[in-house]
Amino acid sequence: MSDLQIGTHTVRPPVVLAPMAGITNAPFRTLCREFSGGKGLFVSEMITTRALVERDVKTLRLIRFDGTEKPRSIQLYGVDPATVGKAVRMIVDEDLADHIDLNFGCPVPKVTRKGGGSALPYKRELLRQILREAVTGAGSLPVTMKMRKGIDDDHLTYLDAGRIAVEEGVTAIALHGRTAQQHYGGTADWEAIARLKESVPEIPVLGNGDIWSAADAVRMMRETGCDGVVVGRGCLGRPWLFGDLVDAFEGGGQTARPTLGEVAAVMRRHAELLGEWIGDEARGVTDFRKHVAWYTKGFSVGSQMRQRLAMASSLAELDEHLAGLDLDQPWPAGADGPRGRTAGTKRVVLPEGWLDDPHDRAVPSEDAECDTSGG
Repeated sequence: MSDLQIGTHTVRPPVVLAPMAGITNAPFRTLCREFSGGKGLFVSEMITTRALVERDVKTLRLIRFDGTEKPRSIQLYGVDPATVGKAVRMIVDEDLADHIDLNFGCPVPKVTRKGGGSALPYKRELLRQILREAVTGAGSLPVTMKMRKGIDDDHLTYLDAGRIAVEEGVTAIALHGRTAQQHYGGTADWEAIARLKESVPEIPVLGNGDIWSAADAVRMMRETGCDGVVVGRGCLGRPWLFGDLVDAFEGGGQTARPTLGEVAAVMRRHAELLGEWIGDEARGVTDFRKHVAWYTKGFSVGSQMRQRLAMASSLAELDEHLAGLDLDQPWPAGADGPRGRTAGTKRVVLPEGWLDDPHDRAVPSEDAECDTSGG
């Protein structure tokens, strides 16, 4: 399989870490890069353009990259073309990143109710304006976009959005094979990824959805003809998946099957990295709590021990609980498969009248640009 080209950046193997709010911060990206040997592309969690332009303290911390991260990839969320343009020019002028990804895939209500995320591509002209501002402001920096199939099966937008992206100079497109209404339930539609690739042969198309193993990634590329894969929930509690992906794309068949002791060592390092990044050990361990269930899935740990691990407030306390596990326990059969959000069909919350006309020149409301980042 050929390399993935994002502007001047060659991504080998063609594997991208999906931006996930509260997950793909610098510590998690570090873990994934360590397992991949630095190969692949690792994107920041979602950065709100208004928050970036206003220099929100939390946002500026979220865009701090480790010195070894190359290229530095930022995902931006915005619904106002002017604000998106300002944010992109700020990134360029202050050398904050080497690659900009635009979020048109988020299905959560607080985003779609303002016309953002997966709701936005329905307004074709608004999408075009945002892409034009971003690409123009980015100069030589590549601009990519991530999107879903559409709002629901009656309002599919991905083929129109793909064509607009090509016309406006977007470098690559990632498609999550679900609608906003599907949220993270059901099965991802890989056929839609194939149709998008056929529709926009001029630029790389990346597939996203239901990649739980390296074998899934290879199969997606073979079945859809896409140019690369975007891995999201599949790496939750499994940062070593990126090692498997590198091996698979380089012709090997390695599948990591760590013991519980080896998993515990990764958990400990993850929590320590979070504390160093935040600048406070206790807050780092607290932030780590959300990862406990993902790391321990399938292992015989017990609900009380999981709860204790998820309530640790210091590295010493975490160490004590980890030491109490059966660390020789081998990788269990039940540890594979889906993790993270799996909720099915949900009503998509949209601005009033949003579906009336897909071609009108929608004007975002004054509060459409969120003033916080991270989802």
